[in-house]
Amino acid sequence: MKNCKILLFAIPICWVLIFLFCWKSGTVIITWAQLKNTVFGEAASNQTNIILLHVRLPRLLLAALTGATLSLTGAVFQALLRNPLADPYILGVSGGSALGAVVAMGFGLHLLIIGFQIVPIFAICGALLTILFVYNFSRVGNYLPTQTMLLAGISLQAMLSALILFLQTLLEPLQLMQVFTWLMGNIPTPEYGNLLWIFLYVALAIGVILPQARHLNALTLGELDAQIVGIDVERLKKILFFACSLLTGSIVALTGLIGFVGIIIPHLLRFLIGPDHRRLLPACVIAGSIFMVVADTLARVLLSPTEIPVGVITALIGGPFFLFLLWKNKRKGMR
Repeated sequence: MKNCKILLFAIPICWVLIFLFCWKSGTVIITWAQLKNTVFGEAASNQTNIILLHVRLPRLLLAALTGATLSLTGAVFQALLRNPLADPYILGVSGGSALGAVVAMGFGLHLLIIGFQIVPIFAICGALLTILFVYNFSRVGNYLPTQTMLLAGISLQAMLSALILFLQTLLEPLQLMQVFTWLMGNIPTPEYGNLLWIFLYVALAIGVILPQARHLNALTLGELDAQIVGIDVERLKKILFFACSLLTGSIVALTGLIGFVGIIIPHLLRFLIGPDHRRLLPACVIAGSIFMVVADTLARVLLSPTEIPVGVITALIGGPFFLFLLWKNKRKGMR
């Protein structure tokens, strides 16, 4: 317990230190003194201020929000589905969001609707339609079977992936390159106004999810046990299912497909601080943002000035980790 408290105290400090290091890292070399001058508003060159405040900072903040979202929703889906290998994409949300974005890009829709770009709107609508389909297909009256939902999501994800591949064959070379780059996962540099809306949306969803931590603890023991202690299991499923899926869809709309974050971070934290969701969920928010900020920085600096898609970085880390989890579960099953 004491070690757990030390870790919970250390994680926010690590977040600040790592964020500052990643903020100064990039193709253009920024010294700690220049970073300090910019932070405290002291004299600094215009070029340094532009790089730090208008290029790197908004991108790193979006990376932090992306990591927090994918990690948190991964932990929640694993509890809801009682499947340790579940992640935010397993219910087909990413496929629906990706299909919506590919349709918008394929038709060259880059207009603004009330100040918002159309591609993210199409992506969010695709995610929403996917959620509604999986929900209505799976439910039996007021009952929402998790296994049926899981299988429906996996099947739908496969069909949506096939549709995306088919649409890619119809695109012009320039459109195909744009779609291909987006599908690999990238953190763009957003405007601060758009970043504020993203932050408010993510904060609202986190505010809905975190208070359900005690209920998730009971649910991981089994639905019957959760009902015995007075939890409305079906209502809990609906709230968290829709909140997490829409949250994931909104992030995917901006960043493309970034996988494995929702598997890596929750599993590492369960090993370090235990399975109690009252500690696990807040830790996922912080640790997920750290992981994504580091991954995005690596994507920028490893082959500088060429930039690697951040989805490639997370896949190179997450793929072996996923295989390790499969091997570990296989060893448990053999005992």
